[in-house]
Amino acid sequence: MSQDTQLIVKLRSLTGAGIVDCQKALQEGGNDFEKAVELLRKKGQKVAANKQERETKEGLIYSYIHAGGRVGVLVELLCETDFVARNDEFKQLAHDIALHIAAMNPLVVSQSDVAPGTLEKEKEIYREQMKDEKKPQEILEKIIEGKIAKYYQEVCLLNQQFVKDDTLTIQGLIERTIGKIGENIKVGRFTRYSL
Repeated sequence: MSQDTQLIVKLRSLTGAGIVDCQKALQEGGNDFEKAVELLRKKGQKVAANKQERETKEGLIYSYIHAGGRVGVLVELLCETDFVARNDEFKQLAHDIALHIAAMNPLVVSQSDVAPGTLEKEKEIYREQMKDEKKPQEILEKIIEGKIAKYYQEVCLLNQQFVKDDTLTIQGLIERTIGKIGENIKVGRFTRYSL
């Protein structure tokens, strides 16, 4: 197998992109594997962005019980058609998201699900923590913005680093699958149980 073919196979297995897309990404990236991965991710994000407005009225409820039976998760994963809902790739995504929820215990699906009162309380706590610091107000506000972004990464499922690959967020994992499948996918809701 030639070097180019090996790179294409490796890129395809990592990203799930088609052979032609992998060839184009490698050509565009000057045969640099990392650049090609980045180009394919960006393409997947564009595809996902174009599909975000499409209605998701099909899907599945996926259950996951962690080893030992002490943690369980139900996750509602939505897509556009029942054909995709039965697809192995879609089921694998549901499994990965449920496993992630079991491990990382997010509180909400997305930033928009965080109650405004909760966000104000967090900002208040951060301001109280920094009240003795002698920094200009605009610098303090920037620090608070950074702390809020960190808070979102801790409590919002879509903002969390994927437990099996910390180079991806859960949103990135979903976008990558949208790029492969070609349909809009959303997490509807989830519940995590633990003893």
